[in-house]
Amino acid sequence: MNLDWHHIDRWIMGEAWVGSHIDAHLVELCDRIGPRWSASEAEWRTVNYLHDQFAASGLPQVALEEYKLDTWAWDAASAQLVAPGGNNGRAIDILPFNRCPSVDIEASLVDAGFGTVREIGEGGEQLRGSIAVVALGFEPFTAPLPLSTRLQMLADAGAQAAVVVDRKEGGRKEYHNAGDWTEPGPERQPLPAVTVSREDGALLRRVARRGLRLRLAVKSTFYEAASHNVAAELPGSRWPGEHLLVGGHHDTVYGAPGGNDNASGTTVVLETARVLAKVQRELGVQPGRSIRFVTYSAEEQKLQGATAYVERHYRSGAESPPQLAINLDELSTGNMKGLVLAFPHLRNLIQRQFDQMGDGLRCHVMAQLDASSDHFPFIQAGIDAAFLWRWRFAGRHPDADFHHEPGDTLDKVRVRELKEYVGYLARLLLRLSHVPPESWPANPVTVDEVSARLERERGQVVRVF
Repeated sequence: MNLDWHHIDRWIMGEAWVGSHIDAHLVELCDRIGPRWSASEAEWRTVNYLHDQFAASGLPQVALEEYKLDTWAWDAASAQLVAPGGNNGRAIDILPFNRCPSVDIEASLVDAGFGTVREIGEGGEQLRGSIAVVALGFEPFTAPLPLSTRLQMLADAGAQAAVVVDRKEGGRKEYHNAGDWTEPGPERQPLPAVTVSREDGALLRRVARRGLRLRLAVKSTFYEAASHNVAAELPGSRWPGEHLLVGGHHDTVYGAPGGNDNASGTTVVLETARVLAKVQRELGVQPGRSIRFVTYSAEEQKLQGATAYVERHYRSGAESPPQLAINLDELSTGNMKGLVLAFPHLRNLIQRQFDQMGDGLRCHVMAQLDASSDHFPFIQAGIDAAFLWRWRFAGRHPDADFHHEPGDTLDKVRVRELKEYVGYLARLLLRLSHVPPESWPANPVTVDEVSARLERERGQVVRVF
């Protein structure tokens, strides 16, 4: 099939820029709906909005896919210094980690530094029964260990809870996760953990040396609730039984409007679908193989939405896996530089498409299997997956540092760059959809190989550039 790619590219880029609906989507998601914790009423408004937008763009197959979510809520959290003699001192502003269990204790404060093997060993008996103060970041020049590993080491040393000191200045702090997301099953909490600002963390380290104690209380609840992924599809004209997939999560952490994380990715999924549907209507150019568009629930809750999607469609044997699943997360951290693959066998194929597009985009392969976003459930199933998200650390915009906090607002999103993402992704997906099956490299990766590799890599800090 001969396609005039020059004409198609001009049309796609023009529509991505001039016909853009990005502003309207961002206002709806960030301003009108706001924080979108999965299983909340706000998320229900979100999935209905996304469903309606896919349908309005002319996609013939749109669905809400319900699943059961293992979720969590916190009702109250407090911390207060206790002076010798039991007198109450200063209150400390804290933020529970995601899925922090309920806790109500008073204990001595121990400065555990960065939580390295050396520092925990030196803490010895002091750590037993204590509340440990530990830095979120890594000790300079020391082999880095994931936070989940360091928290487990503190729990093994006998600490009752951990106060994790955020790297951000000016009283800011964000939600974090305590568990290792490469482990199967629900997220496991090594011990109750809360976050404090850099300034309050410095105070706690000072008073720990003076023997002050801390009274720490978190009241939280674990429960099951219904949640939904949203899926839409443009059927292929030549190989409709095969498909490509592009997706991104629509949920946020508590209290964050989620401009960059992840209204940016959600909006680009919507817009890429709209542009490709319009290409079909206006130019008569259909995808060769089907292209599926998905927004996932509960990425912030150990990727439960994407996991449910993979289980329902692929692990169950209901249908063949996608030729490639592309994940879009935190796109406003920087402009598009290319794709990063989990497995290497599609690298040359992707790079040929980029070279034909002529925009200087590059395809790379991650050195490790990254469990930090919605590409990971696909990787676990041995499915070819790619992500743009992890290049946020190269050429990162300074205001993209607002993450998992109330300051992640619409003004942090760069609309012009999202238009670029839409245009580039639509052009790439359409090209990939027309690669003949005999020219598509077979996927040699097995689930057992992935499991073994994850076991080998567990406890490593994932290299991100």
